[in-house]
Amino acid sequence: MSTKTTFKGIEASDRSWHVVDASNLPVGRLASEIAQILKGKHKPQYAPHLDVGDHVVVINADKIQVTSKKPEQKMYYRHSGYPGGIKEESFNALKKRKPELIIEKAVWGMLPKNRLGRAIIKKLHVYSTDTHPHESQNPVELSFNIKKVADNE
Repeated sequence: MSTKTTFKGIEASDRSWHVVDASNLPVGRLASEIAQILKGKHKPQYAPHLDVGDHVVVINADKIQVTSKKPEQKMYYRHSGYPGGIKEESFNALKKRKPELIIEKAVWGMLPKNRLGRAIIKKLHVYSTDTHPHESQNPVELSFNIKKVADNE
């Protein structure tokens, strides 16, 4: 007698939408929580080879924080592909220029670097203000148990 295990996987997963307020939260801790939601690790039908995660909308990306001397010392690098084409930018400069990129790069660093990871990162929507165009999806407010960074640090 053989019994078969049925695995519904991606068909059984319904994609819900979540809103996260990034005000005064540390970048790395927030990114790790967001990556878990995007991958679907909070669902019972999670499988590492499937994309069963939810959509995450992050608002107030311009109010993200880091601790200690990281605002001046943390550097972000990109390369044009040409010899000598490396560019570097500090956390403060990138926060002024494009604050959404800080959260996107932090979350991307915690996802798999393959076509599954590229599909998962498309479900991340980051906005620097407190408004977003995804109200019609009825996103649920999501809060994490993360200690906020004090402004005097």
